[in-house]
Amino acid sequence: MGDATTMLVMTDPQPQTQASPLDAALSRVGDRWSFLVVEALLDGPRRFNDIATAVPGIAPNILTDRLRRLERERVVVGRTYSERPARVAYSLTAEGQELAGVLRLLAVWGSGASGAEGLRHLACGSLLEAQWYCPTCARGVDEKEEASSLLRA
Repeated sequence: MGDATTMLVMTDPQPQTQASPLDAALSRVGDRWSFLVVEALLDGPRRFNDIATAVPGIAPNILTDRLRRLERERVVVGRTYSERPARVAYSLTAEGQELAGVLRLLAVWGSGASGAEGLRHLACGSLLEAQWYCPTCARGVDEKEEASSLLRA
């Protein structure tokens, strides 16, 4: 009997399509735990256990994984405050701080689905509304009219 030979056929991989800006953002921080960790850090630096307390239900291994991922994506930075035992305080980078507006929009959207109340203006108590604004034109943008261009850079 002869030797059986297995032949592997190599094909060209499918061409990569350019990801949309939304896809790029979600690949960096697109899961529930990552957003909740970022939210926990909006008020300033926190230690691991403080973050775990602020994000109910997150397992320690998941929190460790998300903090490492967010550090790789330059959203969070960890600073050692004790060598023995090794202790780290985590805070948002400038890029991480930019997520505050996104989280507010998601919270407002989520409040409609959950029946919870949305964000209120501290000065007068009115519910806040988000609006697109073009600083070059100095005017509001109707998102229904320009919805297709809002997600493309």
